[in-house]
Amino acid sequence: MPSVLIVDDLLSIHEMLEAVIQPSGFSTAFATDGEKALVRYKAEKFDLVLADIDMKPMDGITLLKQLKLYDPTSVVIIMTAYASTESAVQALKFGAFDYLQKPFRVDELIATLKRGLEFKQFQGERARSGLAPGAKSEDIASRLTGNSPAIKKLIQQVKKLSATRTPVLLQGENGTGKIAIAEILHTATGTPESQLVRVDCMLSSEQHFRTSLLGPNGEGGPWVTQARGGTLLLQHIQCLSLSVQKELVSVLRNTAHGFRLVCSTTEDLEQLTDEGKFFDELFYRVAALPVHLPALRERPEDIPLLVKNYAAQASNPYFDANLVEFTDDALTVLGAYHWPGNLTELYQVVSKIAATTETRIITSGQLPLRLRELKHWPALDEYLAGQRKQYIDMVLHACRDDRAAAAKVLGLEPDKLG
Repeated sequence: MPSVLIVDDLLSIHEMLEAVIQPSGFSTAFATDGEKALVRYKAEKFDLVLADIDMKPMDGITLLKQLKLYDPTSVVIIMTAYASTESAVQALKFGAFDYLQKPFRVDELIATLKRGLEFKQFQGERARSGLAPGAKSEDIASRLTGNSPAIKKLIQQVKKLSATRTPVLLQGENGTGKIAIAEILHTATGTPESQLVRVDCMLSSEQHFRTSLLGPNGEGGPWVTQARGGTLLLQHIQCLSLSVQKELVSVLRNTAHGFRLVCSTTEDLEQLTDEGKFFDELFYRVAALPVHLPALRERPEDIPLLVKNYAAQASNPYFDANLVEFTDDALTVLGAYHWPGNLTELYQVVSKIAATTETRIITSGQLPLRLRELKHWPALDEYLAGQRKQYIDMVLHACRDDRAAAAKVLGLEPDKLG
């Protein structure tokens, strides 16, 4: 029988909750404050913890933090009075499964407990099936090409995330690979027959979004049904209106644990939340695990490997595109360009060249003009320190050995060019 540890400093609440919870198939145990609850949880372990937020000497938020430190898989549901709803929303930030606002209905309480139990059982099934380690690093690396520290860190982060079903927020500029990561997470946590449902909040009209995602009764529309057992990807979530954001929260409370929720954004959602432009409760529900995807200009050392891979994927009528090589000067220009379109733009440039070139060796002169214009190159202090001399030489060459012009581009005195 699944067990619930009820934590509240009022004995009358214990009696009331016991009377409504036990008939639904749960066993109950009690603690009158956070400190006693923590001791009891460590001694007995419970499937769920149902804790009031306002207790002394250890309140519900502190108990939540301590439980998550001791057992990251603990499922904690916070109870709150109306006046402390804001604190309950903050509890989501620290890993609470959900919260209940007093006075709550019995059916709402039981439904929340059942959803919490389903999530607990999902975690246990993954551990027993040997899926807990998540996707293999080499499988992730095959999708996230690069050897830079930023990419190595990202690969390890995605590996850890692939072992859970917790909502993930992917943050980064357009073209940095957010969809690829969503696909990796879906493969790791979805069932073989499940779907990855992609919804672009920037392209969907508000009415279409309400009908297809929120549903007629706010309990989930066809997109939610399709995502069952799989993954729901909400792209550009910052584009939703505040009214839709608030409605989305109610849908997620009822359905989010039936699928893997992945959201993506090109903006700083935390800042938007602080400014009142993004609903705080939605932020804490979708941003439990934020992932930053580096822009291509932040990892130029990965460009040679990316260029090689993208060229190999192209089809050339003259010879095998896999044999196309980019000279050092071409790679230097590619590394210096700021790539506003990131991986998408690099792929388009390289694949077009590899597919249409009649020469196997590609020099900088064969690159698009916009890549070779000095105005697109970063200042010296923005470029890799280890490539200082190579970069100075490249700028000098572009300036036809005019040291004064080169110094102006680099922001240096002419005698500092070496």
